[in-house]
Amino acid sequence: MRLLVIEDEKRLAEYLRKGLSENGYVVDVAHDGIGGVHLALEGGFDLVLLDVMLPGIDGFAVLRALRAVRNTPVLMLTARDAVDDRVKGLQEGADDYLVKPFAFSELLARVQALLRRGAPQRAEQDANRMQLADLELDLVRRRATRGGQRLDLTAKEFLLLTVLLQRRGEVLSRTVIAEQVWDMNFDSDTNVVEVAVRRLRSKLDDPFDKKLLHTVRGMGYVLEDRGP
Repeated sequence: MRLLVIEDEKRLAEYLRKGLSENGYVVDVAHDGIGGVHLALEGGFDLVLLDVMLPGIDGFAVLRALRAVRNTPVLMLTARDAVDDRVKGLQEGADDYLVKPFAFSELLARVQALLRRGAPQRAEQDANRMQLADLELDLVRRRATRGGQRLDLTAKEFLLLTVLLQRRGEVLSRTVIAEQVWDMNFDSDTNVVEVAVRRLRSKLDDPFDKKLLHTVRGMGYVLEDRGP
């Protein structure tokens, strides 16, 4: 598997190159947006790890250029933790994102999950739309529909659903959901995740026969189509 790391912080880029190489991947590195675009479009990579803050052109511009011609999986790396920046990355077509600082073990797990998922197994998507069964998300219009019916979601519910759909088929713990949706370290005394999932489920699943949002006891939640 060939990976491309586009990261201007040279120490971090080398750290990622070394760690990923030790795990059996062939890794190329670019330190700016322009060089990154050139390699991403010409190199035939299986996955791109893309920093947001880059010299020349930023990661969002790199992502747009890549998505215009390729569906290569992209994992965004960003020091920005604002919800709007995360949503923008998803809108531009990123497959997943990871906020710095991060543990290498988590990055490696994300990389492996994206590569396992592969294009045929991922929910159908383009730069602006994602789909699973009869659920559709339009990331530009910030609209969610199921069976053609509009789902009336709050901003947080939409982001929660987007995160679950981006990582469909994966069991997400309450800790991961809290970190990615609420920018918070999970507090065992806080039931914000359970409340949000319950409210989302009441809109996403309760009116329909087929259930997409499942609870995995003792582990977390997963969005997937389990068939009839």
